[in-house]
Amino acid sequence: MTAAATPANAAPAAASSLPPFLERLRAQPKLPMIVGGAALVAAAAAFTLWNHGPEYKVLYTNVSDRDGGAIIASLQQMNVPYKFAEGGGAILIPGDKVPEARLKLAAQGLPKAGGVGFELMDNQKFGTSQFAEQVNYQRALEGELARSIESIASVESARVHLAIPKPSLFVREQKKPSASVVLTLQRGRSIDEGTVSAIAHMISSSVPELDAKSVTVVDQRGNLLSAANSGARGLDVSQLKYTQEIEQGYIRRIEAILQPIVGANNVRAQVAADIDFSTVEHTDEKYSPNADPTRASIRSQQSSESNQRGAVPPGGVPGALSNQPPVNPTAPITNPTPPGQPGAQGAQNAQGARGAQGAAAANAANAASTTSTAAAAGPGSSRKDVTTNYELDRSIRHVQQSAGGVRRLSVAVVVNYKDAVEGGKTTPRALTPVEIDQIRNLAKEAMGFSQERGDSLNVVNSAFADDREPPAPEVPVWRDPQNIELAKTVGGYLLVALLALFAWFAVLRPILRKHLAPPPAPEPVVATQETNGDEPKLDDTPQISPEEALRVREAARQKADMDYAHQLAEQDPKLVATLIKHWMNSNDQ
Repeated sequence: MTAAATPANAAPAAASSLPPFLERLRAQPKLPMIVGGAALVAAAAAFTLWNHGPEYKVLYTNVSDRDGGAIIASLQQMNVPYKFAEGGGAILIPGDKVPEARLKLAAQGLPKAGGVGFELMDNQKFGTSQFAEQVNYQRALEGELARSIESIASVESARVHLAIPKPSLFVREQKKPSASVVLTLQRGRSIDEGTVSAIAHMISSSVPELDAKSVTVVDQRGNLLSAANSGARGLDVSQLKYTQEIEQGYIRRIEAILQPIVGANNVRAQVAADIDFSTVEHTDEKYSPNADPTRASIRSQQSSESNQRGAVPPGGVPGALSNQPPVNPTAPITNPTPPGQPGAQGAQNAQGARGAQGAAAANAANAASTTSTAAAAGPGSSRKDVTTNYELDRSIRHVQQSAGGVRRLSVAVVVNYKDAVEGGKTTPRALTPVEIDQIRNLAKEAMGFSQERGDSLNVVNSAFADDREPPAPEVPVWRDPQNIELAKTVGGYLLVALLALFAWFAVLRPILRKHLAPPPAPEPVVATQETNGDEPKLDDTPQISPEEALRVREAARQKADMDYAHQLAEQDPKLVATLIKHWMNSNDQ
């Protein structure tokens, strides 16, 4: 029995050398599994939180160094975490704090790089000079215009410079204002001519007497954007857009009427339109004779009439002799003429005798007799002039031709071959002349063909080139880039899981099994007596039943427990006494 007790005594001795922590783990075998599972869950949660941190969003972009330092100082005072984007072009903070941070920074006046507006006029000091007021007004106007321009989607920032001359009392010395704009566009964005024209017209409408052609727009790279507004090319953006709309309208009409006949992808049309953008005003005034002279209305009439009787008709020999003046008259001294004698000589004698009154009466009588004599003789002249002005027919026509009329259209139409089935195979076939004529007539009607206007139409029937890309070869699953990326991601997670399993099964689990394994049960020993001796001998091949083996193992376990109790009592008697006392108190209760 001494040999059988040796292994049993070794097990308690080994068990007694274990630390108290391992003794507790040995008493509760499920505790290590719970601790290990909790550790794995904690590691997975930590990895998830580390991989999915707070989402950072842009607070401000492209701020100056001074504003950036002030913004960072304010974020530090508000205990808001921040970080910079690649290259330091933007300040990022957690997405849920962006609105609140922007409101607080705006209350502090940050960022300050933006131009000031009309709020500059709120803090005017008393006694400010007129020059200072004018400068502040110009700065405020420039800031407001810059803010309006920055509201455009493709513009990141803008600066406006106004050149407003001083007013002058002399008309010849007056100058028109001008403006210049510097635009900083968004990264990867561009600006079209329509937007540039809108900016120029907005500034010209905001400054009195400023023409849109006097506004210069430049981008951050130094490119002149307002060249179209200066009139160098003589065209406006709206005119080019109108021409394109006219051409696209004709193209849609032609293709819409031909597609049901030849197919949706079997016809192509292009239109070149010559548009007249000149504005013409024509005034025409015409006069026509009256159709019915009897019904003509008289506008004005003038009549003059003259009669002459008793005048001596001109006579004599033509020449210088007859054109000489008469000789000076002389009064001959003769005897007076008897009364009643006619003629000038008698009148003169009467005048000399009776005086001036008698001479006048004689002359009157002489003239009356002469007139009557001339009238009886019949010489004289008569003249009558009549001038009549009639109203004429008059028509005035004022014609104003608006811009945007079509001068001429040039249309080109290409029609694909028609598919024909021959012998069970589909082959392309050219259209017949009759079909081409039908297509040409339809295109003429769709475009409004005019021979007087000089329109041209060209219809061509040709086979379209097959520009379809050949189908790409199928990529194997293991060569697909998306599958490769997915495999890398899944492989990373699987590698972490395999490392965790390897650490559990290869390191932690063997250690726990080694320290928490129960003591081995003693092997059953059966003693047999020899017939010829008194000493018992071990039988190498005992032949016992299972029930007997179980009894033997139970006896060996009880003996090992007793030996462990004896050993414990020898090492710590106080502990054994306390345990016995506790048992006794439990039995009394």
